[in-house]
Amino acid sequence: MPENLKMLAANLGALGPRRLMLMAGVFVLVLMAVGIGSAFLNRPTYQPLYVGLERDDVTRMGMVLGEAGIVYDVNAEGTTLMVPAGMTGRARMILAEKGLPSSAGAGYELFDNLGSLGLTSFMQEVTRVRALEGEIARSIQTISGVKGARVHIVMAERGNFRRAEQVPTASVIIRFDRAGVESRANAVRHLVAAAVPGMVADNVTVLDSAGRLLAAGEDPLTNSASSAIGIEATVENQVADGIHRALAATLGAANFRVSVQADINTDQRQIEETIFDPDSRIERSVQIVRAEDAATEQLASEPVTVEQDLPQDAQGGAGGGSTNERSERREETTNYELSSTRTATISNGYNVDRLSIAVVVNRARLVTPDGQPLDPAAVEERLAQIRTVAAAAAGIVEDRGDVLNITAFDFVEGMTAEGSSASGAMASLSEHLGTAINAFAFIAVILAVIFLAVRPMINVLRSGEFAQQVARVEAADTPLLANEGADSAVGEGGGEALADMAAESIRLKPAPEERLSRIIDMNEERAAQILRRWLNNEAVSGDA
Repeated sequence: MPENLKMLAANLGALGPRRLMLMAGVFVLVLMAVGIGSAFLNRPTYQPLYVGLERDDVTRMGMVLGEAGIVYDVNAEGTTLMVPAGMTGRARMILAEKGLPSSAGAGYELFDNLGSLGLTSFMQEVTRVRALEGEIARSIQTISGVKGARVHIVMAERGNFRRAEQVPTASVIIRFDRAGVESRANAVRHLVAAAVPGMVADNVTVLDSAGRLLAAGEDPLTNSASSAIGIEATVENQVADGIHRALAATLGAANFRVSVQADINTDQRQIEETIFDPDSRIERSVQIVRAEDAATEQLASEPVTVEQDLPQDAQGGAGGGSTNERSERREETTNYELSSTRTATISNGYNVDRLSIAVVVNRARLVTPDGQPLDPAAVEERLAQIRTVAAAAAGIVEDRGDVLNITAFDFVEGMTAEGSSASGAMASLSEHLGTAINAFAFIAVILAVIFLAVRPMINVLRSGEFAQQVARVEAADTPLLANEGADSAVGEGGGEALADMAAESIRLKPAPEERLSRIIDMNEERAAQILRRWLNNEAVSGDA
């Protein structure tokens, strides 16, 4: 053991100050790499504990976790609190014991912190409204697609001198986590109206975080417009789902895309009509009127005056002719009761005026059973079959002007099923990304220690041994070259050198060929000189 230490010290001393400084620098770099790697490996993997927190809650929760000895971290926005993996359950229990986070708990637990002494009726009413708002906001946040909600309720105040009774109203601001979920605004209105006594859905106004009005009861135009948009979206989704179910079994769900545009007529119609049936008549009443008229007219002679002085008898006998008239009239009126049908139709639904459907099929999927591409004629025939299936699934009516267009294109990478499975694999891999990084970092540190510390140290030690061996060989060869006639001296020196080299070779594990190759790698010119000297020595020995 002491001999090895002496040899190590001698080898290090033979390296010189330059190599020693280089070794020291490499040693310091290795220590730094090992330290950084150890710090990175010892860093725990954090999991989100709560998201969407207020900054005050984050501060209070951090103090509680620090007192409990739980390491925590906060994201750059300061709204997400993270703890090491496996500590989420314990951290939640500790925070729940302290009533944190309080911003998400503004419900009926507000009464837990209120004392009964010195509490006025106004404070009780305000606390009740706050608790009700918090509970309703919690319920709204449980709806799928809703990230956050704030509820403001104005309760009805009783007054003895009011002519009209005041009704409660509410306004709701919703923050969605994705697009296309605005149709849930109507459900939110009914939820709020059912939770507040005396409130109707028309008195609830719903807005999103961008300031867009989603639902309001006082504007019929807005309600009708939103209703029409909702009906169009429903019809389009139903038609697209029908086509998707029909084609997914043959083409694959990822090998085609469907787009539907529906023109919907939501006008309200009221139709009233009365239909009379002349064949089904019933005699209701009969009225008969009869009239007879008789008239006699006597024609008188020329009148006699006093001047003629005629007697009475003469005047009576000189009368004129007479006429008789007789008429008869009969009227008959019959009243019939006709059978009639009165129909009043009120339509509040909708009619589909037109459907425009576009289906894009992946051309790579249109192949033969053995996987060979189809010729253009076969492709057109296959598209015609797909068109027939899609038209039946969508309920296409040509007389209505419906349009169905089916086209085959080459899909880009990542849109097929392979791309979907690959994205799913990447999502699964991202969950374990922290563990994989730690493992790779540990392997990198080990490799860095091997290549930057162990291997250079071995090379340096071996280079020192080889240099010492070369020096010994040179020392043994010098007397032979200086005195060619002294055979005994040469033999004695050569014997001692060979004895030393034999003992050295016993202590060293590598073979002579390996040592020679290393000497050549270190300095080819010096190795060539040594070999040249050995050959000269063998030639001199042979001549002797």
